[in-house]
Amino acid sequence: MAIGESMLKRRIIVFIACAMTTFTTVAPAQTYPVKPVRIMVGANAGGGTDIIARILAEKYQAALGQPFIVENRPGASNTIAADLTAKAVPDGHTLLLATNTGQAIAPHLIKLSFDTNKDLIPIALIVTVPNVLVVSPSVPANNVKELIALIKAKPDAFSYGSSGVGSTQHLAGEAFNLAAGTKAVHIPYKGSAQALADLAGGQIQMDFDTTSSAMAFIKGGKVKALAVMSPQRSPELPDVPTLAEAGLPGVEMSTWYGLFVTAGTPKDVVNRLYAETIKVLQLPDVQKRLVALGGEPGKATPEQFAALVKSDYDRFGRLIKDANVKIEQ
Repeated sequence: MAIGESMLKRRIIVFIACAMTTFTTVAPAQTYPVKPVRIMVGANAGGGTDIIARILAEKYQAALGQPFIVENRPGASNTIAADLTAKAVPDGHTLLLATNTGQAIAPHLIKLSFDTNKDLIPIALIVTVPNVLVVSPSVPANNVKELIALIKAKPDAFSYGSSGVGSTQHLAGEAFNLAAGTKAVHIPYKGSAQALADLAGGQIQMDFDTTSSAMAFIKGGKVKALAVMSPQRSPELPDVPTLAEAGLPGVEMSTWYGLFVTAGTPKDVVNRLYAETIKVLQLPDVQKRLVALGGEPGKATPEQFAALVKSDYDRFGRLIKDANVKIEQ
């Protein structure tokens, strides 16, 4: 009996050990998240990135049972938030909602202490929105042709704002200047909300912001939309022509918003985040809110999104070199 009991005990110990090993292996996917999750945003509250991050945070929290807290860390072309995410503990509890500004443009202009292509993992494309040329109500132009004529007549009287140096708004403005033969001065801000507020107040005359940031200002009559910078008109702004239709072809700019996580995060956590994000993007109310911002909700796989990030990284690198865009540091 003693031998039998000893063998039985050993079998029980082995069984428990195997069970614990199995539990440990699958635990991250089953238990994630185990504490509040930060969603880092590289822009001020009220801008497009912030708006979209808060839409996601609300749905993630309801689905996953932990608080999802949006943290705004504006500055350095959205890269402060990216830097914090790249250097966070790789457990999925620090996420980054980024745009092509921080991930595909800034690395060509700013010396960073992390590698955007290696230290951050693309999870999901959230939405793509066109940039839109908007002007202050004080600008007596009702179309692009009239605007260009005004700028050429008084070149020192026109400036355009952006959410920061090296942003899509910045590059869109420089592309507009090149194509139109104008010299509007770039005024960088730390976020879209402040730039648009100054535009509405007449402190600056133009902006090339995203529809996700500018839509409320446009529909509220605080700014005038003269042209969208996408190949086709925006369904939310059907009466606003494209720049090509307005007589300035070849100047296009769109901004994507995507979710990233720290490199080294367990694969099962990354898969869980992707799966939950796709569920969120398929919710009718989320789709309605994203479309209302002038956006097209994302449908890409993680691999397709990663390919888009790399493609934009290469494309903007060439554009920055060709246009000789530089940032004083």
